[in-house]
Amino acid sequence: MKTFGEQIRDLREAKDISVRELARQLNVSAAFLSDVELGRRHPSDEIMRKMAECLGTTPEELQKYDARPPVQELKRIAANDPAMGFALRRVVDEGITAKDLLEFLNQHGKKKK
Repeated sequence: MKTFGEQIRDLREAKDISVRELARQLNVSAAFLSDVELGRRHPSDEIMRKMAECLGTTPEELQKYDARPPVQELKRIAANDPAMGFALRRVVDEGITAKDLLEFLNQHGKKKK
């Protein structure tokens, strides 16, 4: 599945709009938009709405590509289950990559079948 930034870039390129031009239309810097496309930053709801309009889609469609973790939900789970909080902390502290974690989960899921 594409990332949010990849989807933005694909839609922008399909409309033959440069990063600088889309940034100008959104009233943001080209550096900010580049960071969005590279997954380093995420636009506000207002910028997302404008971006969707410029790219000929809807904010809801763009949000389908938003893979950011639901921070409040993770906080609630960690508060209610200290073992989960410890597990999440280990993932961060040990620098486990998303790829490694997904690979582990895929292998673990196959064992259950």
